[in-house]
Parts: sequence; structure tokens; C-alpha cells
Amino acid sequence: MPLNFEPISLDRQKDYLERLARCPQVASDYSFLNLWAWAEEYGLLWAWDGPLVWLKQTRPREAFWAPIGPWENVEWGTHSISAGFGGRVFTRVPEKLAGIWQSHFEQRIRVVPERGQWDYLYAARDLIELPGNRFHNKKNLLNQFVKSYEHTYVDFGPKVIEQAMAMQEDWCTWRDCESSDLLAAENHAILRVLDHWNRFESILGGALFVENLIVAYTLAEPLTADTLVIHFEKGCPAYKGAYQAINQMFLAHAADGFQFVNREQDLDNEGLRKAKLSYNPCDFLRKSQVTING
Repeated sequence: MPLNFEPISLDRQKDYLERLARCPQVASDYSFLNLWAWAEEYGLLWAWDGPLVWLKQTRPREAFWAPIGPWENVEWGTHSISAGFGGRVFTRVPEKLAGIWQSHFEQRIRVVPERGQWDYLYAARDLIELPGNRFHNKKNLLNQFVKSYEHTYVDFGPKVIEQAMAMQEDWCTWRDCESSDLLAAENHAILRVLDHWNRFESILGGALFVENLIVAYTLAEPLTADTLVIHFEKGCPAYKGAYQAINQMFLAHAADGFQFVNREQDLDNEGLRKAKLSYNPCDFLRKSQVTING
């Protein structure tokens, strides 16, 4: 039976999260908030197939993402993937699923690492305590912010949204989002999340204020029982150390009980890669492009 792809809907959020919880390995791409935020930019669609949810992007090119569900319990050899997905290209496939597919499809499968899609994983305690020489520069910038500005940290919520939207508009002016497809797309994704804040099951966030002016904010959510994912983080460049401050203060307030922090991928962007490496990741969640021949 062919899969029936349809637009991602907030109405099926709980159904999706139930299947996501049964997934053996969860990359940042597959959180519901991330799918919703980027659905229009990537033309994302989903199809419901028993215990699985199949995901497909239609922009800027068509490609399938990894299916979500209990991968280890699926009879892949007799599943629809064997009959109808031959020659299809899958992107952002977590390494556990790639390994499962390799064991089933053997010579029919081609796996190519996608370094730009690898998620950066950090020890939550490291990002809170910033210990030792490895984090000297980060801690120094944090301390400069704390000493230089009379600041207030608040949990993100409906009362902060309007101010965060205004800051996001200013941030895009500073960074000239209109000249960058990536920044323009990210801006649209952020505003889409803020517009629907109250509809998400487990969204978290924090904001920093200096003299009643918002100078930084972050948006996040629990990805698994032990991992918190940071989706968006913005700081005003006029306030030195704002990024380091919002990162550390948010985790100090919200990361209790989480062992790891996932700060998503770098998309092969040199600046992003340098910034993410500077926080000393403890591991990566590796993803690949997978092609299954018919």
C-alpha cells in the first residue's frame, strides 16, 4: 500500500511523540518542535504507517528522512521500504538505523556519512560548571557579563514572547537576514514556534534582561529522558558575554536530571562548526545519507 503523505499537524503531536519515545536513537531533527518549526522551509510531510511515521522533505529537493518508531521490531525485509523505496535517498539517518538497515539490506544499501548533519553532544554538567582550562574563555565571558550588567534571568513563557519577537527582529537587522537564505529561514522557523508556543507539549526556554530590555533568549525541549536539545539561542551583540550567559544560566535552571545537551548540527558552516567545537563536545550523534537500491 502506498504511503499517504500529508502536512505535519499540531493535532497529531501526541501520536508522534508516542512513536518518538519508542525510537532507539533520537536525533535533534526528529523532535516534534523541530519538525514543526522547519516544516514550511523544507516542505515537510509525514505518513502514518502502523508503528512508524515516515517523513519526507519536498524543498529544496525531495528526500526522505529516517522513519520514526521502534526500528528494532520492524520486519524490514518484508516492509514497504523493500517494495516501494528502492532507489530512494534518505538523509539525516541516525547511525543505529543505518546499522539496522545494513544488516537487512546488505549489498543493496549505500551509506555515506553526512558530517554537517551530526548532532553535537555535551555533558550537561560541563556546560553548567564550565570547569578547567577547556572552558576558560567561556567562563571569562560569562563572568564579564555578570559583572558588567545588572541582569535578570527568567523562564521563557507567554509574557516574554512579544519582547523576544522584537529582539529577533533587531537581531535579523544586525545580521542582515535578508541577505542569507539560512538566516531568513531560521528567523521564519523561530517566529513560527513563538506564534504557537502554547501548543507544544514540552517546550522550555529562558531569557536574560538588562534594565528591562531582553538581551538574550534560548528555546529548548527534552529530546529523551537524559538529553535536552537546544533549538534556538540568540543574544544581542551589544552585550558582551550574552551568549555564554544565556547558555549557562538556562542550563543551570532547566537541565536538572539531564545528562547530556544536544546543540544540533553545524550544516558544514565553518563558523557554526568552530563555535560548537569551542564548547568541547563529549560525543556526536552521527547521521548518514542512505540509498537503498531496488
